[in-house]
Amino acid sequence: VARAVQNDWKTAPVDEPTRALLAYAEKLTRTPQAMTEEDMNALRNQGHSEEAIHDATQVISYFNYINRIADALGVDPEEFMPPAP
Repeated sequence: VARAVQNDWKTAPVDEPTRALLAYAEKLTRTPQAMTEEDMNALRNQGHSEEAIHDATQVISYFNYINRIADALGVDPEEFMPPAP
């Protein structure tokens, strides 16, 4: 019997630097207007470099941007992608 995969970063078995990055990504995605210097400090405190924080911010923001474009224009998912719940 196949088990369902839990896609929740909060309970995933990841290290603390990764968990901090995932928290940052979620906040940037859901409430970008609420981002503060403390959000970046949380990443710095976990050992992320300025370059890594910059790169992560660029990638997260780009995916948010392109997903909004796809949603707005009604772009259908690829056939290999499961339907959204």
